[in-house]
Amino acid sequence: MLTPGGVIVDVRLTPRGGRDAIEGMAHRADGRAVVKARVRAAAFEGGANAALCRLLAAALGVAPRQVTLVAGATAREKRVQISGDAARLAAALTRLINMDAKTES
Repeated sequence: MLTPGGVIVDVRLTPRGGRDAIEGMAHRADGRAVVKARVRAAAFEGGANAALCRLLAAALGVAPRQVTLVAGATAREKRVQISGDAARLAAALTRLINMDAKTES
């Protein structure tokens, strides 16, 4: 979702997933799309959430301070706000997801 200060992304996170990676898109039962991600960190004292923020920052080429968890701190599905140029971030996210979909095929 585009916002005036960046984008908001819904993420389905798998902690202790063996590696840090963005694995494409998934669709929830209600039809909403979510980004699938996994991190090596355990869901203990916010470790997996911090790892997710670092993963998204690195993948989108922004500083880690620009990625903020806004909902779902203790849930598997999270909402993350990424600050910056919304159009550039949306394009980078689309490229990233499409690139991951091609490598899985």
